[in-house]
Amino acid sequence: MRRLAVLLAAVLAALTLSPAVPAAAAPGTPVIFVHGYTGSASNWTTAISVFRAGGYASSELFAYEYNSYGNNIANAQGLASYVNQVRSRTGAAQVDIVNHSMGGLVSLWYLKQLGGSQYVRRLASIAGANHGTTYAGACLIYVTCQQMYPGSSFINTLSSGDETPGNTRYGTWYSPCDGIIIPYTSTVLSGATNNYVACQTHIGFLTDTITLTQIRSFLAS
Repeated sequence: MRRLAVLLAAVLAALTLSPAVPAAAAPGTPVIFVHGYTGSASNWTTAISVFRAGGYASSELFAYEYNSYGNNIANAQGLASYVNQVRSRTGAAQVDIVNHSMGGLVSLWYLKQLGGSQYVRRLASIAGANHGTTYAGACLIYVTCQQMYPGSSFINTLSSGDETPGNTRYGTWYSPCDGIIIPYTSTVLSGATNNYVACQTHIGFLTDTITLTQIRSFLAS
C-alpha cells in the first residue's frame, strides 16, 4: 500500500508540473457564408462542422440569407449591411466570405461595386457563377437569373477591369462535373488562386469535406 501511495503521489506531481495541452486557437476572423440561388443558411451545415473542427467558434460563423428571386444588387447591398453587423457584433475589422453559386455574384458586387474589399480579408468562391451560367436560361422570369446569364450588363460590369480588387485574397474552386455552372470555367477569376477539382457536382461541393477543409486552410493562410 505504501508503494502504491508513493507511486500515486509521483504521478500527481508529474501532472501538476506538466503544462496543460492548449485548446486549438480559434482563427479569429469571422466567416460569412453566402448561399446560392434558392439556397439558405442550411446549405452550410457541413461547412460549419468542418470549420468548427478546425478551431472556429460558433460565434465566428455566420450565414447571410437573401432573396433568390429579387435583384442581386439589392442582395449585395444587404450583404454590405450584414458585414457591418457582423463586424460590430464581433469587433473584427474584417471578415472572410465563403460563397456558393449565385452567392459569388452577390459577393463580388459587394466587393467591387460597393467598396466591400476593404472589409473582406479572404474570399472563397465555390462553384461561383462569377461570369454567369447558361443554366440561368431556365429561370429568366426572375431578375436574379437575368443578371446571372452570360453577357448580361450585371456580368459585364463585374468582368470589366480588375476582377479581384483591393487587398482581399481571392480563391475559387471549380469542376467540370459541376453541371449547373456552364461553362464550368465561369467560376475562375483573374488574379485569384483558382483550384481545379477533378469531379464534383454543383450541390456536392456543399458536403465535400475535402474541398471545405482546403477552403478553411485558405482562409487561415
